[in-house]
Amino acid sequence: MIPLGPKADKATVRRHNLSLVLRTVHDAGEVTRARIATRAGLTRAAVSSLVEQLLECGFLTESGKTSSGQAGRPGTVLEVARTGPAGLGVEINVDYIAVCVVDLAGTDRVRLVEHADNRGVPPSQVLTRAARLAARALGSAAEQGLRPVGAHVAVPGLVTGGTVRQAPNLGWKRVAVEGPFARALSALRPAHRALPVSSDNEANAAALAELWYGAGTEGVRSFLYVSGEIGIGGALVLEGELLRGAHGFAGEIGHMVVDPEGPQCRCGARGCLEQYAGQAALLKAAGLDTEAGAPGVAELRRRAGRKDSAALAATERAGRHLGVVLSGVVNLFDPDAVMLGGVYRELAPWLAPAVDGELARRVVSGLWSEDRNRLRAASPLGDAARGAAGAVVREVLADPPAHAERAGA
Repeated sequence: MIPLGPKADKATVRRHNLSLVLRTVHDAGEVTRARIATRAGLTRAAVSSLVEQLLECGFLTESGKTSSGQAGRPGTVLEVARTGPAGLGVEINVDYIAVCVVDLAGTDRVRLVEHADNRGVPPSQVLTRAARLAARALGSAAEQGLRPVGAHVAVPGLVTGGTVRQAPNLGWKRVAVEGPFARALSALRPAHRALPVSSDNEANAAALAELWYGAGTEGVRSFLYVSGEIGIGGALVLEGELLRGAHGFAGEIGHMVVDPEGPQCRCGARGCLEQYAGQAALLKAAGLDTEAGAPGVAELRRRAGRKDSAALAATERAGRHLGVVLSGVVNLFDPDAVMLGGVYRELAPWLAPAVDGELARRVVSGLWSEDRNRLRAASPLGDAARGAAGAVVREVLADPPAHAERAGA
């Protein structure tokens, strides 16, 4: 028998209903109390009481508009607050750090990016650098009346329990992230309450951003997200839920093997996809500096746009290898779509035809070529920093009372 949990008391039911009302307003964008009652299946009296508490705590605002979507007197329209509680997202990648603050509506309100080579740099220095950028973002957020209630850090590697177990392209092994970042941020903001810090893999965060702010808003609920950077990350979203695997490490597509006798990879294996379709491999094949980073990718894009033969050959070769690996994942999980994120989004016009060709040839259902638009460039809104900030916002939506005091700090 499945053991029964404790019986829900009045306080527990009210917390649940506060979340239900806040999520209803969030998903609707603008909605009246009467409409909330209909959608949430609550009485109008209950909704009015819940709304008043959410207004008082700063989670909702009344816009001053009225709506008469049904018979009777028009009702005042409610929206999630554009000030007050917010999420702070931090992406630590190999050659940059990005920080953003997202409000409860999902709007990206502050964004800062610092380009720097983080390889070979002690992790403590990288985390301190990220904390400095985050502190600047928090200052900008405060000027807009926003008070992030938590920070979420995304890192390209195997992340579990607040620790990066392995991040080959950064050179990190068993590096604690959450505690050191939290302490560094607190030291920079001694007059402020310490923010709780959580962490995840950067491809997971980017895939969740795609779900919450990109293709997911168009009804795409099952997709494979591929993040092309110096490394190659991946994440699977199935029926609106991120597939994490037994240990939280699902989606490491960059280390799927193309050729067992191929070049040595930083992870210790040979012939990983990163060695054929990663950023360095793309730049090298095009005759560009493999350490050029974002400027190198921009130059590759310019050359491909001018139909430079080396640039076109580089993207076509990388696309073929990427398509071969992706077809195996599609055959295994049958997602609705494959999203090309990171630098792949910028290079999609030249990369996608080869990827699509391999998928059409290798997906065993034979449906790939029949279903158009299954291979897509990821949304510009679907980046890891935004997904990390969105993870904090989702925690607020799930339990508003738990974050009310923190939002007022």
